[in-house]
Amino acid sequence: MTASQSKKPPVIGIVAVPESSGAVLYGLFEVLSSFGAAWAEVMGEPQNPVEFDVRIVAPSRDPFTCVGGVPITPHASLDEIDYADVVIVTDLAINPDASHDHKWPQVKSWLKRIYRAGGTVCSVCSGSVLLAGSGLLDDKPATTHWAYVAHFKRFYPQVKLEAGRVLVPVDEEKRIVTCGGMAAWEDLVLYLIASYYGEGMAVNAAKLYLFGDRSEGQLLFAAMSKPKRHEDAVIANSQQWLAEHYDAPNPVMGMVQQSGLAERTFKRRFKAATGYTPIDYVQTLRVEEAKHLLEATDAAIDLIAHQTGYEDPTSFRRLFKRLTGVTPGRYRQRFQSLRGGRSC
Repeated sequence: MTASQSKKPPVIGIVAVPESSGAVLYGLFEVLSSFGAAWAEVMGEPQNPVEFDVRIVAPSRDPFTCVGGVPITPHASLDEIDYADVVIVTDLAINPDASHDHKWPQVKSWLKRIYRAGGTVCSVCSGSVLLAGSGLLDDKPATTHWAYVAHFKRFYPQVKLEAGRVLVPVDEEKRIVTCGGMAAWEDLVLYLIASYYGEGMAVNAAKLYLFGDRSEGQLLFAAMSKPKRHEDAVIANSQQWLAEHYDAPNPVMGMVQQSGLAERTFKRRFKAATGYTPIDYVQTLRVEEAKHLLEATDAAIDLIAHQTGYEDPTSFRRLFKRLTGVTPGRYRQRFQSLRGGRSC
């Protein structure tokens, strides 16, 4: 799968059957449908390029309930969808000790039709059982929930199960993607965002929704929101100067000099206009740039400290941990893992 070059958003069909998990189905639907707009709103951006056309698809348009009595009202029936860029089978509440080959014949035929037409077919957790039953996983690597490993060995030995992995894209085209446990839908979301809109956007999604290990708190997920709008042209010019000179020595004094104001007056007006003190604004801007470099490059941390305006790497590390809750090295470890396709 490659990033979409079309002006139309990629079409994603989420398959719904009575055995589907409502939590995963609606989690996928909400995040894929709304991430772009939600990120733009939080960050104060006019728009965001991430957009998917997401539809819940079922054998019939008739409303029904899935696991736990969760109501489902499909957007379309299988017969109404001739093509989708991506289709996703969520996890299924099914007995791991029984055969399910007789179930979902219409869904299986539809998945094979979408795949033959060039679409990508994905599964979450036990949804891989449905894919295996369709024959799409024959002689291919795949993963599933650990509770269904014995099921695959018994009923689908032709599948090259790699149960230790969280997400398994198949072959160079990566048009079949299976995920491990129920929570792996988050990994699939990030994978799809990265595939169509770039790894940087996937990192943003992980930050917005706090996807991944949250044991270290949420500071490391936080991003610098766009400063509030204001009408102070002098301060706006100072902010523009800082965006290009944040690595300069004593950038606060540089902004003061740019403004032509007395230092005390500048600091008062800057705080009133932006909500930040000048030094807090500088430090936050520098750390945001450092975070980007840690995510996107393998540059040494001491070099990143220098590039963002800190001659003393120890001071940089101390400030970084205070603002993010983790060391620069730990931050890099967390967010660089989102790059490279999440095929872990």
